[in-house]
Amino acid sequence: MASSPRTGRSSTAIFAVGIGAVLLIGAAAVVLLSGGDPLGMSQRIVDSLYPPEAVTEQGARIRELYTIVFLIAVVIFFVVEGLIIWTVLRYRRRPGDDTLPAQTHGNNIAEVVWTVVPTLIVAFLFVVSWQTLNTVEAVSANPETRIRAVAGQFQWTFDYLDETGDNVLYTQLLPTGEDGGMAVPAGRTVLLSLESPDVIHAFYVPQFLFKRDVVPGRINTFEFTVNAKDAGQTFSGQCAELCGAGHRVMLFDVHALAPAEFDSWLAARIEEANATPPPTPSAEPGASGEPAPSGDTGQGPTLQVSALNIAFEQSELGAPADTPFKIEFENKDASVPHNVEIKDAGGASVFKGEIFNGVETRTYDVPALPAGTYTFTCTVHPNMTGTLTVN
Repeated sequence: MASSPRTGRSSTAIFAVGIGAVLLIGAAAVVLLSGGDPLGMSQRIVDSLYPPEAVTEQGARIRELYTIVFLIAVVIFFVVEGLIIWTVLRYRRRPGDDTLPAQTHGNNIAEVVWTVVPTLIVAFLFVVSWQTLNTVEAVSANPETRIRAVAGQFQWTFDYLDETGDNVLYTQLLPTGEDGGMAVPAGRTVLLSLESPDVIHAFYVPQFLFKRDVVPGRINTFEFTVNAKDAGQTFSGQCAELCGAGHRVMLFDVHALAPAEFDSWLAARIEEANATPPPTPSAEPGASGEPAPSGDTGQGPTLQVSALNIAFEQSELGAPADTPFKIEFENKDASVPHNVEIKDAGGASVFKGEIFNGVETRTYDVPALPAGTYTFTCTVHPNMTGTLTVN
């Protein structure tokens, strides 16, 4: 025999008890996982559902779109899950239930609702997404700064261009560090051009909330403006497209500078680039005016060093103490800048050779070094290391 019909009051009570139990279990889990700081844990959970805080005007528009989509998704989730829980509790089988409850076949109102409502949601999302896309893709007629980022296996270089975008004023070969990376003026529009001489790469800065592919044979561009309040900060970027064995080292920094600081920085770099290179220092001891070191005053050997596939082909080198010597460095990585830098046991640089693109060979004149164990590395790619023993 079928049980008596469920009353609306009992269904509501069951629903309230179920939801209360779920909330209590969730609250207990948050307290346990937070180590006594449930508010902090809750904030971290909420933050984990959102992208990083945007540091560009275009990124802020993207984050606003994300918020709209996220809130709509949350409402839909709770409506659907709430209906599922209510249905499970309301129509659960009880002792003595031997027949199916009354079946409903066809409901015009329900069909109209689940057709019209999703259509309106999709149409709304299309409109706001289109508006955001147009804002993010907009490029001003006269951007205040033009930069070209060249992504090659496995290296980023940055060319600073003149107002026309046709002439290179300065090329930054170092992709990371205080003396490297891409410097941009906060509060000014920056038009970034992306080029690749080899395979597909991708320019990605998490705090820009933006990624754009770098495709060989094609110039992709986009414009961004770092918030003026974020001047002085450094943001990490990377290649976001698997481009080969050295993909992991394709990192770069973006330094946001105040406009006046950026102007001074760029002017100094252009002046350095246009300066006449100093004459090659003599290898003869004492030629520079410094007293000759004690011990062997002759010219030391010429060490052979080469780089291929973002790695030194030699891991161990030896040189005489207190004697100048030469390093003949062959860069075998096409279009990838390398150099040889020597650091002492404390990590301080005692010699830094000129950075240059391969395929090419340069000879460095290294001053006399006291006996000890040194590390030689590439300034551009710190993962490239070897040991230099001086005795």
